[in-house]
Parts: sequence; structure tokens; C-alpha cells
Amino acid sequence: MFLLGYPPMDETHREFVDIVNALLEAPDEELPKHLDAFVKHAEDHFGKEHEWMEATEFPARQCHMDEHNAVMKSVRDVQQIVAEGDPHEARQLAKALRDWFPGHADYMDSALAHWMSKRNAGGKPVVVRRNVLNAEPKTP
Repeated sequence: MFLLGYPPMDETHREFVDIVNALLEAPDEELPKHLDAFVKHAEDHFGKEHEWMEATEFPARQCHMDEHNAVMKSVRDVQQIVAEGDPHEARQLAKALRDWFPGHADYMDSALAHWMSKRNAGGKPVVVRRNVLNAEPKTP
């Protein structure tokens, strides 16, 4: 579940997934409430990463922050549409976030997690995953 070996980031990623899933599964009448919860989470989530990047002079910080800012612009646009009475846009946003997040975590956040771990602990993070593949490896 997007574990990158930097515990504060890993916890935030768990929350992100939970909140996006709640948006995907919520009844229409509850979508505005769940969208508001996502906005609060994303502001905190991205804000914390921005603080880490600035404080540690992360080399790719501008690109990473630009992507967060683009996501937040889309989220705020959808929030306005939902406020005007179209809750279905919140579900479309949730689908887009679900599709966007794996690539973002794999590339941008993993680079930041490595950077933070090297700065704080002197080495890259280690993530141990069990049962990643359920099938036995095939022998030639």
C-alpha cells in the first residue's frame, strides 16, 4: 500500500488511500462531506511534504510541489462544482486520484522518502514486503 520506508510518509499514504476509497464508495449525498475530508487531508499531506522538501533542500522539490499544486487546483475546481450541486464530479475526481497516486508515490514520493531517510538515518529506507506474489516462481 505505497509503503516507501519513511514512516511519516507511509502513514500519510495510508490515510490518502482510505480517504480516496471513502470518496469512491460514498453515497451521492455524502460525497461533499468526503470531498471536504479529502481537501483537508491533501492540504496537510502536501504541506508536510513541502516542508520536508524545503527544509532539506530536496533537489526535485519544485517539480514535486508543482504536481501537488496542480492536483490541488483540480480538487478545488471540483469542490466548487460540487458546491454548485453536482456531487458526481467528486466521484470522477476520486477515480482520477486513484489512477494518479501510484505513479506519484512510485516516482516522486519514493525519491523524497529515500532523500529523507538518507538525511535522517544515513541510508536508504528498507521496506519488507511479504506475499507480494501469491504464485510460486516458475523454474525454466
